[in-house]
Amino acid sequence: MNQERSEAEQRQFRRMTETPVPRLVSALAVPTILSMLITTFYNMVDTFFVAKLGTSAAGAVGIVFAMMALIQAVGFMIGVGCGSSVSRALGRQDREAADRFGSSAFLMSLVFGLTLTVIGLVFNSGLMRLLGATPTILPYARDYAKYIFAGTVLMCSSFVLNNILRAEGKAVLSMVGLGVGGLLNIGLDPLFIFTFGLGIAGAALATLISQAVSFGILLYFFIAKKSITRLSFGSISRRWSDYLEILKIGSSSFCRQGLAGISTVALNVTAGGYGDAAVAAMSIVGRVFHFLLSALIGFGQGFQPVAGYNYGAKRFDRVREAFRFTVKTGTVFLTCLGALGFWFAPEVISLFQSDDPAVIEIGATAFRAQCLALPLQSTIVLSNMLFQSVGKAFQALFISATRQGIYFLPLILILPCFFGLGGVEYTQPISDLLAFSSCVPFLVFFFRELRQREKQLIPLPDTSELKA
Repeated sequence: MNQERSEAEQRQFRRMTETPVPRLVSALAVPTILSMLITTFYNMVDTFFVAKLGTSAAGAVGIVFAMMALIQAVGFMIGVGCGSSVSRALGRQDREAADRFGSSAFLMSLVFGLTLTVIGLVFNSGLMRLLGATPTILPYARDYAKYIFAGTVLMCSSFVLNNILRAEGKAVLSMVGLGVGGLLNIGLDPLFIFTFGLGIAGAALATLISQAVSFGILLYFFIAKKSITRLSFGSISRRWSDYLEILKIGSSSFCRQGLAGISTVALNVTAGGYGDAAVAAMSIVGRVFHFLLSALIGFGQGFQPVAGYNYGAKRFDRVREAFRFTVKTGTVFLTCLGALGFWFAPEVISLFQSDDPAVIEIGATAFRAQCLALPLQSTIVLSNMLFQSVGKAFQALFISATRQGIYFLPLILILPCFFGLGGVEYTQPISDLLAFSSCVPFLVFFFRELRQREKQLIPLPDTSELKA
């Protein structure tokens, strides 16, 4: 059994360090793109069906989405930190370390997830008000949130299992786990909301069930030994340094997701001053752009194990090639999407809320503004993923903090004071432009350092005979 496992690991190692980079990244990216699109699409389906219940219900989705971003921040922190550690360990061909990081991260996800479930269920109403729920939105947000809180432990644990599989280059297994749950959610939404008459709570219940199914499928892959990494009680680390490494590398994901939640709260509170239509419009725009960016994130998730494996194996030339290929492809793709989105902005918003002209007008303006900055997302997102994959915690943390923290939060407070609702609509694209500018110096320095390390790996010619 150990010999078979060793042979499988060697085959995977050769695949990750010898396959031509464009082909390898593309092969790993196709399943992750599909899983991201499915996962994000069912979030949009929630918005689509819930919006049929009214403007306040649509606004509630935006409120709860901010809370889900905070929960996901914890899951991503543990999952991405674990995935980076696992891929680099496998690149060094250190199987024991990969098992240790995987098992420890899974335990952490259970503990953190259970803690968040208890807090959320106990303080549901207060949290919804804190997240920006108006009196008319609060009842919908509270009903939606209670099921989301109940599934928090499943959500966090699934992030860890999913990231381990992706870190190993097992992107197809990851896609199956997330994809089946996502497709189930899409089917259950109209059934629970309308057929069973559960309203907005039905959408949340559908999400809870789909998360349970995804978790079960992902866990099965580990129990059935379809993965390289083995989860076991014996492999759980007793060293604090291992847990700190996971949290340190994953802190950028926590920062990015956490700030996404905080920025959404700030956006909801600011937009709330302009009425429920503004909250609903910005909620719809946020969901649509999350869907558009999911393809880029999926593509980046195909890039990450390639970067981590080859960085661990000291194949720095392949790390550089993989980043350039992924950024160029992503930029071209997002430019095309941005052009289409700018042209059809009113039609996109009206798909969700066709009977409220105010929502369409506000949403279309914000949508077009963000389409202008959409191509910049390729460099922003993939720079963060690059630094996560190679264990550069500070760089990853800073870049993740720029877009929706360092720049967005001050701007969402300042711009509306001078430009009113226009300040709300244009805050995000301005933040994107500033975040892009911040990535460039870090990338220049990193690749310069990488070239220096490459030179150190090249043996110097033997000149002893010439001297003689």
